[in-house]
Amino acid sequence: MKGRLAAGLAALALVAGCNAMRVTYQHADTLLRWQATRYVDLRDEESDELADRIDGFLAWHRAKALPQYEKIARDGARRLEKGLSPGDVNWGYDAFVAQARESLRAAAEEIAPLLDRLDARQAGQIERRFAEDNRKFERENLRGSEKDRRKRRAKRTAERLEDWVGKLSKAQMERVRQYSDRAPLFDDLRERDRKRLQGEFLAIVRAKEATKRLPDLAVHLERGRSPAYVAAVDANRREYTSLLVDLDSTLSPEQRSRAAARLRAYADDFTALAADPRRAAR
Repeated sequence: MKGRLAAGLAALALVAGCNAMRVTYQHADTLLRWQATRYVDLRDEESDELADRIDGFLAWHRAKALPQYEKIARDGARRLEKGLSPGDVNWGYDAFVAQARESLRAAAEEIAPLLDRLDARQAGQIERRFAEDNRKFERENLRGSEKDRRKRRAKRTAERLEDWVGKLSKAQMERVRQYSDRAPLFDDLRERDRKRLQGEFLAIVRAKEATKRLPDLAVHLERGRSPAYVAAVDANRREYTSLLVDLDSTLSPEQRSRAAARLRAYADDFTALAADPRRAAR
């Protein structure tokens, strides 16, 4: 439950498309309660407490996180309009990760007392749900030959980029293919790391030490990663940064304008959501 709840809370403002983001965020409390209860059956009083804690986190997120996301989006638009350097790409990644860590810590601090009161039966429910998630991850990411997996990655990458800049040219599509061919495939390492984190989380829940230990785990998810996984993540980031910088040099005026406008639309949405009087910070 923690993985979906905390990560979902942290990234909520960025995962929906601009046109739907305000509606999605306004219904975040319902969506997050539904997601959490997919992992564990809660008693009536626990369900009420979960609702209060989600409301508390969302109040914090509006007051503290959304203004930061707004600044990142506006700064990103300005940088994009001037042309991206590797430093700009790294800035964007680091800025988002830093803010996500703050949100993960806040989410963990909010939910931890409730987790400390779950019983062994409920912990078992979470463990079984993790196993179902892992089977789904394997079906979606580890099936097929290496060639098939690289082809799927190139397709996903192109779709994400086109969502931002519009249709890619043949040359741009070829550069995406080159990225997918060069960057390491490491979904097997991702799978092992997922299971490591799930195991750490379940151990914390069963020891009833979420209040004591979960916030630190939430902001140090990389702690305990295998050296092979760390190396693969770093190599993939270098290749993806190179891809974005190379594509930036080929963007048409229309593509660049579309991406910058979308970033500003996100910023406007963040500003409007943060100012919503119905959700004042506690």
